[in-house]
Amino acid sequence: MSSTRIRAAAWLSTFALLGPLPAWSAELTREQVAERLAALPAGGRINLAGKSLGGLDLSRLDFTGGDLHGADLSGANLFAAKFQDANLSGANLSGASMGIMNVIRADLTDANLSGAQMFGLVTSSGMETSRKEAPIMVRANLSGAELGNALLRFANLTGANLTGADLHQADFIGANLAGANLTGANAAGTNFEAAEIKDAVGLESVKGLDRKGAR
Repeated sequence: MSSTRIRAAAWLSTFALLGPLPAWSAELTREQVAERLAALPAGGRINLAGKSLGGLDLSRLDFTGGDLHGADLSGANLFAAKFQDANLSGANLSGASMGIMNVIRADLTDANLSGAQMFGLVTSSGMETSRKEAPIMVRANLSGAELGNALLRFANLTGANLTGADLHQADFIGANLAGANLTGANAAGTNFEAAEIKDAVGLESVKGLDRKGAR
């Protein structure tokens, strides 16, 4: 067998082990989304509720106040995108890249954020985070999400699923995690001061958990 065929067989074997790649069928392109945003009147809010936008590069776009509830943003690049005051309830953001994404007052109730990369989330308009600016993540699925060094002070994570999530060095000061599932999460260096975690599930399996100051 030629070396070319050997290499081809090796690649095929690798892909077989990895399984099928994600298949996204976005309804709009980045350009079309950007055009819709640009066409909004002053103070207008885009409506993309239920739209399939999986896998798109939507980095740095401004969706402030937009309605994206139930939208599919799985695998999307949302780096530095602005979702301040946006409705993302029930949206699918699994596997999305959400670094430095603005989620001030965003509603992520029942959203699927499993496996999402969420480093450096913007949750404050200034140096200090206020309870009024915190995102709502009630019953959100954050299983396997990467939240290392995330600032989620005062966030409402009631009933959220954080199983296997990476929370190292994250700031959950004053956050509400009542009824949240933290089974197998990594909380090394995580600050839970004044956070509500006493009714959280799986605390005994959380790696590096420091409950000092937590309620």
